[in-house]
Amino acid sequence: MSTLIRSVEVLVSSPSRNFVTLRITTEDGVVGLGDATLNGRELAVASYLRDHLAPLLVGRDAHLIEDTWQFLYRGAYWRRGPVTMTAIAAVDVALWDIKAKLANMPLYQLLGGASRTGALVYAHAAGGDIPSLFDSVRQRLDEGYRAIRIQVAVPGVAKSYGVQAGAARGAKYAYEPAKRAGLSVEEGWDSAAYLRHLPGVFEAVRNEFGPDLLLLHDVHHRLTPIQAARLGKSLEPYDLFWMEDVTPAENQEALRLVREHTTTPIAIGEVFNSVWDYRDLVREQLIDYVRASVVHAGGITGLRRIFDYAAMYQIKSGSHGPTDISPVGLAAALHLDLAIHNFGIQEHMAHQPLAHEVFQTSYTFDGGLMHPGDEPGLGVAYDDEAAARFDYEPAYLPIARLADGTIHDW
Repeated sequence: MSTLIRSVEVLVSSPSRNFVTLRITTEDGVVGLGDATLNGRELAVASYLRDHLAPLLVGRDAHLIEDTWQFLYRGAYWRRGPVTMTAIAAVDVALWDIKAKLANMPLYQLLGGASRTGALVYAHAAGGDIPSLFDSVRQRLDEGYRAIRIQVAVPGVAKSYGVQAGAARGAKYAYEPAKRAGLSVEEGWDSAAYLRHLPGVFEAVRNEFGPDLLLLHDVHHRLTPIQAARLGKSLEPYDLFWMEDVTPAENQEALRLVREHTTTPIAIGEVFNSVWDYRDLVREQLIDYVRASVVHAGGITGLRRIFDYAAMYQIKSGSHGPTDISPVGLAAALHLDLAIHNFGIQEHMAHQPLAHEVFQTSYTFDGGLMHPGDEPGLGVAYDDEAAARFDYEPAYLPIARLADGTIHDW
């Protein structure tokens, strides 16, 4: 059977939000899919793949996954960065999909087999106030989740991160920050108000839902190091599973200060895209969970390197996985989650029904756990006819400004 690559297609569709999908087909018709979605900059990756990588891939042996990864990483000379690494990830995942299909196995079997029966996932809950937040948490519990990320509006701050704008009380959570109309939406921010408000929110949630519920929170890079240290210390009584992205991690030394002042676990890295971004954070044990994604960190091959490095320091995985990761990317993450030893948790934000008209998936959710399924490969198929109904629509992530007009980290 020939495993030479016959065609490389870049598929852009927008079933409820924009997705970029890479489809690689061998000369014998075996198809592999990869997720190339970079929220708010989708077409940059689509062009990188279509104009630069596709011509290099046709005629290569699809079995040569490691060699192809190194060829695309080292051969470009310009290494790393979100656009490059997302493009490499799409190729890598598509090749793993092909290899697993040729082996007639689900991908996790080729990654060493299952280390667990399923991957613990966490859902999102949010509210404009405490009562609506409680409603959202109860919905997630009714759906079967055992771990929930808590976000809430800050009094006096409009359009808080993670809180669905204009949602009626009791409405199903479907937060998507990328806006399809015009340029970036501007949101306000006040770190002092946030720091005053949040500990009381978690006190209320703990009192209402008890000690066993796993609680997470995303700070979204918005605090200075000393503010992040203060927040972690103030949240210690409420036993968080983690606080995420407490301060912009480009300044990796900042995490030393945070670590000195709090025992609240720290998760970092959804904007990171290579093992080099984690070198000091892992070696100095400044974090507890790696937040990188299959899609933005070089695929199965790239993310496995990060997780294996983290495992040496008893640091666990916690892959990024909201709806800016397509069902292809989520499936790839679940296969890796099932196989690695140092798995921690997987983010899960269910895709809208329209997305599942384009992406048919075999993964399942039961009792707070997800499983990628046992179909050969990733277990995801792409429906071209359905995708043709959903044209790309420009969408931009918001920006945040302080009260005096200064642009802040969003």
